[in-house]
Amino acid sequence: MDTAEDRYIPRRASGLRALTPPRSVKPVMSFRGRDVSWLLPTLLLAVIALGDWNSSGEFRIVTWIVLVPGIAAAVCGPVVTAVFAAAAAFGYPWLDNAWPHPDQMGPTDHALVIVGGLVAVLVSWLRIRAQNHLLRVENAADATRQVVLRPIPPGTGGLDVAGAYLAADSEARVGGDFFEVLATPYGARALLGDVQGKGVGAVSAASALVGTFREAGYHEPELASVAERLESRMIRNNDYSAAMGRPDERFATAVLVGFPPPRDGLAPEWIELVNLGHEGPLAIGPDGVRVLPEGCHPPLGLGGLVGGAPRAVRVPFGKSDSLLLFTDGVSEARDRQGVFLPVLARLSGTTGVRDALSVGELVKLVERMVLEHTRGRLSDDTAILALRRLPEG
Repeated sequence: MDTAEDRYIPRRASGLRALTPPRSVKPVMSFRGRDVSWLLPTLLLAVIALGDWNSSGEFRIVTWIVLVPGIAAAVCGPVVTAVFAAAAAFGYPWLDNAWPHPDQMGPTDHALVIVGGLVAVLVSWLRIRAQNHLLRVENAADATRQVVLRPIPPGTGGLDVAGAYLAADSEARVGGDFFEVLATPYGARALLGDVQGKGVGAVSAASALVGTFREAGYHEPELASVAERLESRMIRNNDYSAAMGRPDERFATAVLVGFPPPRDGLAPEWIELVNLGHEGPLAIGPDGVRVLPEGCHPPLGLGGLVGGAPRAVRVPFGKSDSLLLFTDGVSEARDRQGVFLPVLARLSGTTGVRDALSVGELVKLVERMVLEHTRGRLSDDTAILALRRLPEG
């Protein structure tokens, strides 16, 4: 039996190390990579022909042959459907004339078969056209997702990285959650955040913030300065939306992480954090699971409500520790009774989470927890990012 995760795989956008190829229309039925959808209407045609041939004159089923192009329209393309429509149109008089005249169905029913075949061809063409349109939309959504959530090269900044994105809307495939990891002259840096709201505006804001981080995160020596640049970008994005007649004052919670470069060949046992209204990341190591500082600064776009610029804090982080960041799609995931997912308790009680799990396995574990807890009915987009320093040398 399929698990909840298996049933909702189309929502999932994991695998940061591979680009998603453009989708194409897949056959309804295939065998070893070959389209065998034509077998279904062929079998139906044979059953109707044999059934009518062996029926009595009082019970003729030859008119059921109109179902053949109808079934073909549901599983085959217009050309194959036209072939079956022609087979039905020419096969009907052959079967009908094989009976004595009193038992023949007549030209009226033959006309119905011909018209049904023509309609079936039209329906097949419309179905393929709609499928192609949907595929173009999905490919465009995938292209947008790969701008916001582009694949991260292995070993970026000396880190082992794994991430996943679960879209609440399986057709949209991308929302306002985002993350990015960079190798910079000041060590590896990571960003994870969640733009308030949904729709095109949230995706646009997420793309703007990720683009700003890719530049500021590389060039700015101080992590707090990167946060200031992100704050400025969020405000300008809101100003642009207002100028375009969409006065939606959006904000974004975010976490900035800085992994300092090694000194004298050794990596410092601490990391920098700038938490902007986000819940605290989790550090997972041999000593267990601990929560790092929560947001002590307002979310991006709301910095003007308080005085002072964001500040970075140093937190202990061992060489074998893993850092787990996620958006509220994880922490606020609810089951059917409205109970929130107890992330910390689940991770703390998971055998092997302290020692054996790689970052990829850690991300899959959190994915599975969310999908099983919600039964696959996600109410919010979810981004998950796990980081660990690669072994030295």
